[in-house]
Amino acid sequence: MVASLDDCTSTQAVDETQTGYADPAAMALRLTPEEAETLALRALGFLAAEPERIEPFLAATGLGPANLRSAAGEPGFLAAVLDHIAGSDSLLLEFAENLRLNPEIVAQARHLLAGPEPDDFP
Repeated sequence: MVASLDDCTSTQAVDETQTGYADPAAMALRLTPEEAETLALRALGFLAAEPERIEPFLAATGLGPANLRSAAGEPGFLAAVLDHIAGSDSLLLEFAENLRLNPEIVAQARHLLAGPEPDDFP
C-alpha cells in the first residue's frame, strides 16, 4: 500500500503540493492508481475519525474495530470504502469539502481501484 492506516487519519486538506496538481479538474483527468489508493485510505481515516461515520460502515461490512486494519489490505476493500462514502450525498460532500476536492474524484478513484462496472462492457 502507498500509506498506512495511521497515515490517513488526518482530514486536513489536500493541495497541489501533496498531489502535484494545481487544478482539481486536471487531477481528475490524471488520477493514478496510487493516488486513488491514497484517497481511499484518507476516506477510511475520515470515517474512522468520528464514531457516527465509522459505525454505519462497520455495520454494512460486518467488520469490527479489531479486524478493520487487516481488512484494509484485502483486494476490493478500498473500493468498498469509496462506495460507502459515495453512497451518501452528505457524507460524500463533507469528505470532498474537507479535502477540497471535486466529489467526482471519489468515483474516479473507486473506478481505478475496482475496475469497470459490469455495465461498462459492450
